Amino acid sequence: MTDKIWIGIGLFAQALFSARFLVQWLASERAKKSVMPILFWYFSIGGSTLLLAYAIHRRDPVFILGQSFGLVIYLRNLYLIKKEKRNLA
Repeated sequence: MTDKIWIGIGLFAQALFSARFLVQWLASERAKKSVMPILFWYFSIGGSTLLLAYAIHRRDPVFILGQSFGLVIYLRNLYLIKKEKRNLA
C-alpha cells in the first residue's frame, strides 16, 4: 500500500480509538456517574487493532508493543463482561 493510504488508516484508527472516550463521557453524563459502556471496549479493540497494523507497517517497536498489550487488555475486559452476563442468565 502507498504511504498515503497508511496515513489514512492511521488517522482513521486514531479517530476510532479516541471516539471511545466520547462514548464513555456521554454514557457517564447520562447516568450521572462513571460508566464504562460495552461500546467503549469495541472502539478500543477496533482502534487498537488498526493502530497496531499501522505501527507494524511503520516498523515502530515501541508503538507495536504498546498497542499489543492494550489489545490483550481490551479483549480480556470484553471476555469478562460476556462471562458475567452468561453467569447472570
